Amino acid sequence: MIRNIIFDWSGTLVDDLPAVWQATNYVLAQSARPEMSLEEFRAEFCLPFTIFYDRHVPHIGLPQLEEWFHSRFRQVQESVCALPHARDFLEFCRARKLRTFLLSTVHSDYFALQSGATGFDKYLDKPYLNVWDKRKKIHEILEENGLAPGETLFIGDMQHDIETARHGGVHSCAVLTGYNTLQQLRAAEPDLIVEHLRELRDILEQNELHLKPQPGGFEERHPPIVTVGGLIYNDRGDVLMIRTHKWSHLWGIPGGKIKWGETSVAALLREIEEETSLSVTGIAFVLVQDCIHSKEFYRDAHFVLLNYTCRCAGEPRVKLNDEAREFRWVTLAQALEMPINQPTRKLLEAVSGPGR
Repeated sequence: MIRNIIFDWSGTLVDDLPAVWQATNYVLAQSARPEMSLEEFRAEFCLPFTIFYDRHVPHIGLPQLEEWFHSRFRQVQESVCALPHARDFLEFCRARKLRTFLLSTVHSDYFALQSGATGFDKYLDKPYLNVWDKRKKIHEILEENGLAPGETLFIGDMQHDIETARHGGVHSCAVLTGYNTLQQLRAAEPDLIVEHLRELRDILEQNELHLKPQPGGFEERHPPIVTVGGLIYNDRGDVLMIRTHKWSHLWGIPGGKIKWGETSVAALLREIEEETSLSVTGIAFVLVQDCIHSKEFYRDAHFVLLNYTCRCAGEPRVKLNDEAREFRWVTLAQALEMPINQPTRKLLEAVSGPGR
């Protein structure tokens, strides 16, 4: 049973990725190195961050690099905000009387500002800050607070967090809300990968504060999930592609699970509105797909996918919720050239075939 939780800060409880990315690009520019796209930065950045500096700016001393970074980060850190579901999860920990700690590289000054803005400091029993290599601190935290490793869970968004948990002999959970990609987190082999903290809360509640279900058949606990997805056209004939972490950061279409008692069309309208804020019309069924044990999806699952086409009603003003990272309106031909998940590829090929 989990009785203690150690949190990472950046990418786990707060979203500081845009600010850190901007500050890092300022460092690269000052070092006469090319700036990185957000995708490049997420793929390259690692902890301890001195490894990142040694790889990209080995000719500049650490004090100068830190001076450049902090001078820029102070200008952009107002963009740092609480991640969705973080507050709810912290309140859940308090309600269940779980002990909570923070183990983070975040500078104490930034933590004071960010925790003050979010109010998260009141949920943490003790923060451990300015820790460049968390592996060197984890045993001290366990011993100092009398935490049993088998009852302790470390939640983080980076490979270094998972390595730290393993080094301390504690359980590990990776979240997809931060710096590392699904592939990177899978390579670290955490005990569990979740899309966000709401999913982790649901798992802990369902399993009575255990990470895994009590004994029972896997099939009984994980029946096939019926979902809907919509390929949305605008007036120019372009289609909407969205990118999410849970599909290996590949492009796809909006959609989600059908709720009990809900028709498939009603589910499609609801999911599209929730994920994109769009209203659609002209809904037409295209095909049904089986998606079983897909390596592209962040967890093992068996989906039955009902795929539709539809048209945007009114202005195509997309507003994404916290599930998606970005969107693009593209032609069908352009969509097929993008890095898309396999179910979306099958749908696009079906609608772009002869006679369609």
